[in-house]
Amino acid sequence: MTKNIDINSIARPNVVKLMPYRNTREDYPGELFLDANESSFGPANLVSNSNPPIPASQELDPLQTNRYPDPYCIKVKERFIAKHDCGLSIDNIFIGSGSDEAIDNLTRVFCKPGVDKCLICPPTFEMYEMACEINDIEVLKIDLKTSNRPFQLQIDKVIQTLENDPLIKIVWLIAPGNPTGVALNQKDLLAILESSYKGIVAIDEAYIDFVGDGYQSMAKYVSKYNNLVLIQTMSKSFGLAGARVGFAISSPEVIKLMNSVKTPFNISVLAQNAAFEALSPESIKSMRRIVSEINHTRDEILVPALEKMPNVKAVLGSGATNFILVQFCSSDGTVSNDFTKKLYEILATEFNVLLRNRAHLPGCYGSLRISIGTRDEMYRILEALEKAFEKLNKE
Repeated sequence: MTKNIDINSIARPNVVKLMPYRNTREDYPGELFLDANESSFGPANLVSNSNPPIPASQELDPLQTNRYPDPYCIKVKERFIAKHDCGLSIDNIFIGSGSDEAIDNLTRVFCKPGVDKCLICPPTFEMYEMACEINDIEVLKIDLKTSNRPFQLQIDKVIQTLENDPLIKIVWLIAPGNPTGVALNQKDLLAILESSYKGIVAIDEAYIDFVGDGYQSMAKYVSKYNNLVLIQTMSKSFGLAGARVGFAISSPEVIKLMNSVKTPFNISVLAQNAAFEALSPESIKSMRRIVSEINHTRDEILVPALEKMPNVKAVLGSGATNFILVQFCSSDGTVSNDFTKKLYEILATEFNVLLRNRAHLPGCYGSLRISIGTRDEMYRILEALEKAFEKLNKE
């Protein structure tokens, strides 16, 4: 089935009317660039001390960082769609400063402050709710299941809520989940897309490269459902968190609106170059090897060792990401957020090991999230945990 809704009818009217910023170089190639008030001399630290100063050479500044970057990151988009190999074009791709920009951008494009709503399914990535709060958007919540099929959607309730409330402009989902590590059932995701809901179905695929067992990105469905938006990032499997490069994959109608709202030059020359190199065929092969190592370290080293520790109640969720969610307990087997908080603080203050406390989230009682690093780092956290448990169990 192919589903097309009128995207402009659900977007904010002022955004639909917005004329995006356009620079002269989008219309003419040019050779002498005197249109953007840039410095023709190049980075000041690379300019000669002569009088008059001599501009920095191409050899010293090969990326021409004195010039504004490509506002639409065309070369990066071309490599990104080659990675997916499912008929996407550059008109299907938005690039932002990390996935956070894509999340905020979507919220501003489709949600009227003080009027519209979004739906989230906790426990989930906190940026969805934060973007809504910043933009004065009401957030509705339907928790994930915590029994039978842990951390899956209450799909009937989700669809019923979406179909009965036209003010819900975006449903935010994440597959695989954060902090759960669980890959949502794609049949449920397709059921939402097939429903009569006429809003944006945003699925965050930040951890998609870590999933095995044939679970793949839903990019192939973008051409069938024009209200589907996928969000991906270079921060996880590609190891470029510091570069801040994220993607939204959607229909040309949605991407056009997102490009209208973004700042003119939102991805720096340096970040574009880092992403372009990371998306080369050779680099993608390297990424796959690293993902394989991370998954092996998680499943064959960290999880088995944790499951033998008396103060580990359970490893929650499943192995579909570069982290795990672990529920801890006191020596008598009691799970409490108080014990977990003490463990969290001891690891940070006495062993300089930083984890993420997720104990306050639904279904995550008494739990910490542990990122999967190198084998040496995992041996270090296991040793720190043993020493911290020894101290806590004496109290």
